[in-house]
Amino acid sequence: MTCVHLLLTLVFAVSFGTPVEIQRPRGVPLSRRPFYAENKPFTCLDGSRTISFDRVNDDYCDCKDGSDEPGTSACPNGHFHCTNAGYRPTFIPSSRINDGICDCCDTTDEYNSGAKCENTCKELGLKEREVLQKMAEITKEGFLLKQQLIEEAKKGRQEKQGKVADMQENKKQLEEKVEALRTIKETAEQPEKEAKERHLKAWEEQKAAIRIEKDKAKMAEAFLELDDDADGFVSVSELQSHAELDSDADGTLTETEAQGLMGGADRVDTSAFENIWANIKDKYHSESQPVEAAPVETPPEEVGEPVVDNDSEPSPEEDISEEEDDKDDYREEDDKVPSTIKTPENNHEDEEAMPPYDADTQALIDAAQKARDDFNEAEKAFREVDDQIGNIEKELSFDFGPNVEFTYLYSQCYELSTGEYIYRLCPFNRVSQKPKYGGSETNLGTWGTWAGPENNKYLMMKYEHGAGCWQGPNRSTTVKLTCGKETVVTSTSEPSRCEYLMEFTTPAVCQEPTNVDLSPHDHEEL
Repeated sequence: MTCVHLLLTLVFAVSFGTPVEIQRPRGVPLSRRPFYAENKPFTCLDGSRTISFDRVNDDYCDCKDGSDEPGTSACPNGHFHCTNAGYRPTFIPSSRINDGICDCCDTTDEYNSGAKCENTCKELGLKEREVLQKMAEITKEGFLLKQQLIEEAKKGRQEKQGKVADMQENKKQLEEKVEALRTIKETAEQPEKEAKERHLKAWEEQKAAIRIEKDKAKMAEAFLELDDDADGFVSVSELQSHAELDSDADGTLTETEAQGLMGGADRVDTSAFENIWANIKDKYHSESQPVEAAPVETPPEEVGEPVVDNDSEPSPEEDISEEEDDKDDYREEDDKVPSTIKTPENNHEDEEAMPPYDADTQALIDAAQKARDDFNEAEKAFREVDDQIGNIEKELSFDFGPNVEFTYLYSQCYELSTGEYIYRLCPFNRVSQKPKYGGSETNLGTWGTWAGPENNKYLMMKYEHGAGCWQGPNRSTTVKLTCGKETVVTSTSEPSRCEYLMEFTTPAVCQEPTNVDLSPHDHEEL
């Protein structure tokens, strides 16, 4: 169709309320109206050629960029402008013009198709303005909260910086105190060490003397036991009475073996017996010591035929009776040795126990212990202050935004519960995932860096180096921040394997609201 003079007559309400008629070719936005002067030749917008104006919207494509046919479907790369008064203007591909489907809410794309389109721009505009109004209110309230967060964060930061300065001075004083107490401790420990060493040496010497005396007593007792005829000598035959001294383990101490133990002598007196005693005392059994009863062997004829094999277990009744017998034996032994009487073993332990320190040594020990306690207490206080300084300096080193508005998120955690998991975001620390119905927590990444676009990097957080996936990469999480009155995790997803996306609202990203005109009018797109 030839539509050389297909012009739209549009009426716009200006601030004075006076209608103004503006004519322009169909499908042309107001911003491009100057390029379509009716009384002048038309130059394609890409500058490729110039044609007479009557060839604009003549349903034939003359320009390579399709700019001569903004109101027809002649050019495959053309675009039709929907004015959509009262809503948002938009462009649609020219192929959709008069295709029987209503694409523009003002119905202007179906001017010659016969399609029954209804202008819905007013309703759409009303809904959009309601959404925009709500968003504007949220942005406004969020920005006010952000200002409070900034004020509190800056105040808190100044307080922490001042606290660190005070703590640094306190740390210096504590360090000096620790060094002074270290000197006192080391000075007190030296005489303590020397006194304890003297005490131990004296005790070792005393034990050695006791052992020597005991050994002499045992030797004298053994000599008397061996000297059966009481003639003042121990002979080879008398020594043979102690088969436990057998050297070749055949159960018999022969005359030759006995004479060998006696150094070739036939008999020895008490003085010569000292040398022999050194060779036999480890094996010698005193006659005064109780002899263990040999196990009684059952005569072969009394042994009955086994009823069960060797692997069979005793019956529960047998186990119970044996346990009761054991208990009875234990009780009898308890009755035989009252707890108030010291057994030989106890006497031996008492003899081996080191005696208490003398008063002077104990005084040195007490003084050194007090010096150690004082030093340890001061060193503990120094470490606590040093740790506190380190924690505060670590917090102050984080990038909390251009106005430290994200400071309030530090040391906080936020959770989102889904059908299967509980997701936990701890800003500037880590992200984790835990099954709701039992199971261990999985690390989805630790704090990495801000990862937003160049114009505002504070719109995204990146958490990296989480737990490894099976035959895959380590888990990581991107946290997308949006403006909101509340601080909350709103959603989580896994767009790619082991790569998680978390939506997080916070007033810290709310920008100062601008005065946006929400009244219905013709917004033009370039």
